[in-house]
Amino acid sequence: MSIEKLAYRTIEQDGRFELRLIEPHVVAETFVDGDFERVGSEGFRRLVGYIGGANRTQARISMTAPVAQEPASEEISMTAPVAQEKVGDRYRVTFLMPSKYTFETLPQPTDPRIRLRAEPERWVAAIRYTGFWSRSRYDDHERRLREWIQRRGLEPTREPVWARYDPPFMPWFLRRNEVLFEVDEPDSATPRG
Repeated sequence: MSIEKLAYRTIEQDGRFELRLIEPHVVAETFVDGDFERVGSEGFRRLVGYIGGANRTQARISMTAPVAQEPASEEISMTAPVAQEKVGDRYRVTFLMPSKYTFETLPQPTDPRIRLRAEPERWVAAIRYTGFWSRSRYDDHERRLREWIQRRGLEPTREPVWARYDPPFMPWFLRRNEVLFEVDEPDSATPRG
């Protein structure tokens, strides 16, 4: 299954750790109250409603290929990752919107709990891992990434983001997961590639 992913350039790689320059993009976001594992499911359901046609032009996005198109709608491809981050006492859950759209051309959500947001270019420290979606695995990788960020002399600017790239039916050992920290631009950042 070919799914568009968040565009970035790897500036530095150190094993499973990366320093990335994320390109500007648009997300659909929703804020959910609750515990770490429950909010992902609730936010995911809301956003699936939006990409499933709960928007002003009834545009549909299919989670799997092929992408269906209905009358009075337009085709929108699924993207990755689904991201979750703590904001105050709530969690922000986001879907990356396809790059062929701009903030202005995306269909507006009909659910008032969902908003579209243009995200600017930014620096991100990342650690990639596979496996189950659990709080303990997330916490372990977040700790490792914090240690790498500190050793590298970077400064986090936001709370960590939990990024999941694969659908629930993907075997656990093939799932791509990441923990991401937005960081200040490093003093010695030279793009590679």
